[in-house]
Amino acid sequence: MKKDTHPENYRLVVFKDVSNDYAFLGKSCAASSETVAWEDGNEYPLIKMEISNTSHPFFTGKMKFIDTAGRIDKFKKKYARFTKPAAKEEESKAE
Repeated sequence: MKKDTHPENYRLVVFKDVSNDYAFLGKSCAASSETVAWEDGNEYPLIKMEISNTSHPFFTGKMKFIDTAGRIDKFKKKYARFTKPAAKEEESKAE
């Protein structure tokens, strides 16, 4: 293998799917502030993922709705101000 091909921090890390607690050991240079003890007794940096091959509908064949970050509530809250004036106008027209 050629020298200096990989970054300095290319190392073993644990990837964990937070939707179903599936975890696997792989290599990455992604930054992480958390660590986890792995099956071999060593500690590795932990990278949390929202979806992996064990929870993705393409691989599982099941549609599953995951809203871990509250994105729908955040969207509704953000755009709620645009729906309220329209509702008030309709009420005033009805009177």
